[in-house]
Amino acid sequence: MATGIGARPAPALRRYVDSYVGFDLRGLAAGVHCGPPSRVLTAVISLSDPLEVAAGVGDGSPVTRFGSVAGGLMCRSVAIHHDGRQQGVKVALTPLGARAIYGMPAAVLAHRLVPLGELLGALGVELADRLRAASTWAARFTVLDELLLRAVGRGACSDRVRGMRPEVAEAWRRLVAARGCVQVGAVAAELGWSRRHLTERFRGELGLSPKTFARVLRFEHAHDLATARDPLPWADVATISGYADQAHLVRDWSEFTCRTPTAWRRSEVLLETG
Repeated sequence: MATGIGARPAPALRRYVDSYVGFDLRGLAAGVHCGPPSRVLTAVISLSDPLEVAAGVGDGSPVTRFGSVAGGLMCRSVAIHHDGRQQGVKVALTPLGARAIYGMPAAVLAHRLVPLGELLGALGVELADRLRAASTWAARFTVLDELLLRAVGRGACSDRVRGMRPEVAEAWRRLVAARGCVQVGAVAAELGWSRRHLTERFRGELGLSPKTFARVLRFEHAHDLATARDPLPWADVATISGYADQAHLVRDWSEFTCRTPTAWRRSEVLLETG
């Protein structure tokens, strides 16, 4: 059985935090979950045994144990090993949230997995302890609101939140709104920048170029469609998520998950577990 419950953060956090998700996996066969690339930076706090995570799927990447882990934007999936049970909370941060909560540009964390405590210090230890002590999801989400607001507040007098160029923030917003189906050159022109200048500034802030980020967004849309309870045929998934054809979807899917869509569906342990 796999259950999950989502929540929106407090209004004052919504520029920085996209969502919270609590998850509880029990009674599954041991396996490996493919954690895909997405538009957000992800932090996970385990409420049970440490997480066993590798930075790549099926590529020999070493498995590291984390009580809580934070990751930046990625161009490939991470492998989450489990023994059939796992309980935790996932926090999705926007790139602006990396500055507000971690005190650094998202680019510093791109393609990396680090202990959450390295970024939050004592606040990270308190966060994990209080989440594990809480007895309901509602109480855990309240703890997240309280401590993440504190993290934002302690940096409010610094330049770390204001450091993102407004043009980069707007480019990010437009790419997300279009789910990656927009020409980077057109976005740059609308902002009054050259494509090259936008690419340099965007990569310097997020760690990915706008073109690569747009590919991640299209893949994320396709992944959402493919993990629906009644998934569409792959050709329809490709069309709806903005791929030129199914072959284009297969190329991106293989790059981002190290598996073809069909092989991914056969091996993904958390599909259809309800």
